[in-house]
Amino acid sequence: MGHQHHNHPDHHDNHDTDIDWAEMAPLLVAQAELFTPLYERALSWLGTEVTEPGLIVDAGSGPGVVSCLFAETFPGARVLAVDGSEPLLDLARERAARLGFDDRFGTLAGELPGILDDLDYPADLLWAGRSLHHLGDQRAALTAFAARLAPGGTLALMEGGLPARFLPRDIGFGRPGLQARLDVLESEWFTQMRAELPGSESETEDWPALLAAAGLTHTRTRSFLLDLHAPASDRARAYVAASLSRLREAFGDALDPDDRATLDRLLDPDDKASVHHRPDVFVLAAHTVHTAVRTP
Repeated sequence: MGHQHHNHPDHHDNHDTDIDWAEMAPLLVAQAELFTPLYERALSWLGTEVTEPGLIVDAGSGPGVVSCLFAETFPGARVLAVDGSEPLLDLARERAARLGFDDRFGTLAGELPGILDDLDYPADLLWAGRSLHHLGDQRAALTAFAARLAPGGTLALMEGGLPARFLPRDIGFGRPGLQARLDVLESEWFTQMRAELPGSESETEDWPALLAAAGLTHTRTRSFLLDLHAPASDRARAYVAASLSRLREAFGDALDPDDRATLDRLLDPDDKASVHHRPDVFVLAAHTVHTAVRTP
């Protein structure tokens, strides 16, 4: 189902919106690890509202990087990673065992939101990190999420924010504004992906209003920044290269020849102007978290 990730298309045909989550595992792990400072700030903010949770459910956990951050942030909590991909849950269990959380870490495989009916007891905190948008009827899914909260429990939804930026607007070759043009293609892909989901329903993405419509109260919203300034680390460069490579594969035919040539130069490790070498590569992104509470 959903995972902590950007809206990366992952097929060569930009009309194909199916996603092979197991294939994406390395990128999902690399991204979540790179974005750990952002997630840590978000979880610290959640900790001011959710003080001693007994059960934390990560709905759409993917490979469990953020699930394990929850286990670290809330040492008294049991954490349950829920996802539709068994290969990703295998990675989550391996990660939890490696970090010493396996005695209070579990997984649950199945499609959201229905699989949450299998919870043994309600959640004190249910986190949906950029996973809701992979469910066709988001309003119904939020209502189902809310129903699985304990009285006084919190639903935390990470949706929205700003597209990531890796490079200056003018990189010294090609037409300035390459990433802005890629944003347009990603947005169109995202709209098509949502339209093709089973039971897809259009919604105005007013997340606090949708949380209130699910019967929750005390909505809050806050955005968190990842600012990895230039010159980027090797790990950040690898993430940037992987991200741009996937976009090149997905949208190559939709790009004009100049933009294709620009991307090819940026991705060529033998080119000193590529993201592998240039000194002005950075990672700047913002993710937004919305929370609401089930009234006791």
